[in-house]
Amino acid sequence: MTRDRLPIDDAIPALLTALRDTGRAVLQAPPGAGKTTVVPLEMLAVGLTQGRIVMLEPRRLAARAAAERMASTLGEKPGETVGYRVRGDAKVSEATRIEVVTEGILTRRIQSDPELTGIGAVIFDEFHERSLNADLGLALCLEVAGALRDDLMLLAMSATLDAAPVAELMQAPIVTSQGRSFPVETRHLDTPTPKKTRWDAALADLVAKAVSETTGGVLVFLPGEGEIRRTEALLKDRLPPDCQIRPLFGAMDFAAQRAAIAPVTQGRKVVLATSIAETSLTIEGIRVVVDGGKSRRARFDPGSGMSRLVTEPVTRAEATQRTGRAGRVAEGTCYRLWTKGEEGALPAYPPAEIEATDLAGLALELALWGATPDDLPFLTPPNPGSYAEAQALLQMLGALDGSNHITEHGKTLAKLPLHPRLAHMLGTAGPDAALLAALLADRDPLPRGAPVDLTLRMAALRDPKGRHPHPANHGTVMRIRAEAKRLASQAKSTPGSGMSDAECAALAYPDRIGLRRKGDAPRFVLSGGKGALLPDEDPLAGQRLLVATDLDGNPREARIRQAIALSDSELRALFTDQIAWHDVCHWDRRERRVVARKQERFGALILDDRMWKDAPDDAIALAMLDGIRDLGLNWSDPARRFAARVALLREAGEDLPDMTDAALLEDLETWLLPYITGLKTAADWKRFDMLDALRARLTYDQMQRLDAAAPAHFTTPLGRRIPIDYSGDHPEISLRLQEMFGQTTHPTVGRTPLRVTLLSPAGRPVQTTLDIPGFWDSSYADVRKDMRGRYPKHPWPENPREADPTLRAKRRKS
Repeated sequence: MTRDRLPIDDAIPALLTALRDTGRAVLQAPPGAGKTTVVPLEMLAVGLTQGRIVMLEPRRLAARAAAERMASTLGEKPGETVGYRVRGDAKVSEATRIEVVTEGILTRRIQSDPELTGIGAVIFDEFHERSLNADLGLALCLEVAGALRDDLMLLAMSATLDAAPVAELMQAPIVTSQGRSFPVETRHLDTPTPKKTRWDAALADLVAKAVSETTGGVLVFLPGEGEIRRTEALLKDRLPPDCQIRPLFGAMDFAAQRAAIAPVTQGRKVVLATSIAETSLTIEGIRVVVDGGKSRRARFDPGSGMSRLVTEPVTRAEATQRTGRAGRVAEGTCYRLWTKGEEGALPAYPPAEIEATDLAGLALELALWGATPDDLPFLTPPNPGSYAEAQALLQMLGALDGSNHITEHGKTLAKLPLHPRLAHMLGTAGPDAALLAALLADRDPLPRGAPVDLTLRMAALRDPKGRHPHPANHGTVMRIRAEAKRLASQAKSTPGSGMSDAECAALAYPDRIGLRRKGDAPRFVLSGGKGALLPDEDPLAGQRLLVATDLDGNPREARIRQAIALSDSELRALFTDQIAWHDVCHWDRRERRVVARKQERFGALILDDRMWKDAPDDAIALAMLDGIRDLGLNWSDPARRFAARVALLREAGEDLPDMTDAALLEDLETWLLPYITGLKTAADWKRFDMLDALRARLTYDQMQRLDAAAPAHFTTPLGRRIPIDYSGDHPEISLRLQEMFGQTTHPTVGRTPLRVTLLSPAGRPVQTTLDIPGFWDSSYADVRKDMRGRYPKHPWPENPREADPTLRAKRRKS
């Protein structure tokens, strides 16, 4: 084994010692140090383990490129001593001792063989990228090593400067390689790019400038294939004739990827690459980096219900990583498509994928393993709320039971290399669903502005050479068709085979089946309870039922980006066991009345709605309680006075019910329900008097004590019963002044004097007093003098103490 000396070689002795002594290590080495292609070979050369060395790579291109580089170092071809296994491609043999795999493959291997038979060491390369599969793979390996394989060697390799958390999790020593890099001059924009300037046009300008000012290979960082293709078209006629433009992204044919990596014999190479070129790959001859400042990463997209790649600003850590690519072989230059001032607003580090992505796949894997997140050593534990949402989805798909244990169907889904939604569709519908599964897992092959109908996309995939009103992207179509062929080979024919595309879509999105609302606008209620809308001009706008496979994620009313029409018969055939008639009696806030209906429902969808003519009284009364909560309590004067009497005694320490609004509304079912039979509307409630219902809350003994301590009425000298108001700071009555003639003592409740408001014959207040005898002796004379002139027909005796009480006027003189 002969090769050039690399920076990592200085750290190899310490690394091998750490692995021999503890069986674990964290290797910290910057990009370009050579860790990916040197460490596995050195471990093999010294015989650290008799088993196979498995190394995880986050990307297929990096996995194949690393295996080819190591095989070339040994003078062999991939598949001999060094092999690789990635999705859809493998080159391994019985002789293979080092196997480079993508991360999901390790998870599948652990699930099928927890002891990892024949494997002596697992290496997690580029662990700083913190992919979900890498976090899960390390957690599973740590548990396997602790419970089943104490001889399993584990190594995490990272380009990050902070390896301490990983080392603490693994209980492993840190070995550091200083690497080697040449100085890189960083050049920022002088002024921000004008908002009206297209991003790809500004980047093309910067690339042309960089080429004109420098020498050597140029590596341009862009977020994805679409941006690469547009920038390539913009640069085609702007660069010197000796410049060869080479795209590089994950979905490319492997031969084209190798061409982008390989050195050129003449002229200059301009590589337009995604973040795939940040760390794992060595691209020969690069002296210049042009950083577009954008990155594409997986985030949970509530619109699609799955993880999708979203474009975000690059982080400072990623920008530093990219800059270093210009200093691998000589002094270099990095051009950044942002100003120095804009740099401070960039986030420091990218989030771990487990913090930002859909957790349905993780929840399925853990259920298959028989563990919860708390059972495994995760570097970053999943968010409990997001994890619970993922489990709820899996229960809906039948992958988990009500106790969140995996079902047989769930075990089937876990074997398929798809999001659980799409795996459920493929596992239920069979190979016929493979093309739709591949489409929904990939980018839209139709251009922006195309109608939302999925059948247009399926037609383009089934007959790409046919005439289509919206031409599909050829590369995307070929990629989807290839993936569909692979998925079809893994799917088993089932009794559900032969389903339509709409039925298949409904299997994957049972919570996204939409029913058009009444009205002119194409608004839909989804079976999961959310709202969605279509553009008015879209051909599906008049459809009664559809399946929304992609939404824009607006939590209030999402815009539908992809959908397919669904017939009523298809819905009923798929979900017969979930469609049922429900008797519904509820308070309608808009109509302000109880509405009783018989409804045929699927989830939140009302497929049929009829009047419930014979709704029982108790159902109507229960619904009316919701109306009362909406309308508020209806206090009559007698009811309010009664509640005030009860409150007075409660304040004095009596054990009586709380009759505040809050307490009464909270306990409506107990005290009010038996009294509201026949009430259906707001008008009915307005006429209702709560007094009898309130009085019924008190026992006989409580009522006796209440009447004794806080009587409801005061009996006047004429024998009339005047209600006492207890709502103020004093019990109070109001009555005509003449009715109190002859009263020589002040009326009281117990020892508490009543506040007496004396009224004129017209019912207007004349005097309010807490001392009737004192009023007769003092103010009465002035009141008499004033009132005699106003009301001469009524008696105003000089001595009211000795006069007879009356409510009548004076008799006429004959």
